[in-house]
Amino acid sequence: MPIDLRPIIDDIANQADDFLAEASDRKHARAGIEEFITLEHGDLSPRDRKLVVDGVMAVLEAEDFFATEFVGDAFKDDEGGRDE
Repeated sequence: MPIDLRPIIDDIANQADDFLAEASDRKHARAGIEEFITLEHGDLSPRDRKLVVDGVMAVLEAEDFFATEFVGDAFKDDEGGRDE
């Protein structure tokens, strides 16, 4: 009988603010989730681990967890800015 991974996914996603506070991008977040799973759910199969990581990332994306990522300097004036 397959294990229901939804409670694990939800639990990890709910704790993401705590253990992903230093994650600077999606790649680092994925690595942090993998590390968290190793520590907290080390008995999961490699297949289940991947499903959990993918599930947590999907939840975080849906919650706009990564909305603070910027390309370039978000506070820099536009080139050729307006005179005020």
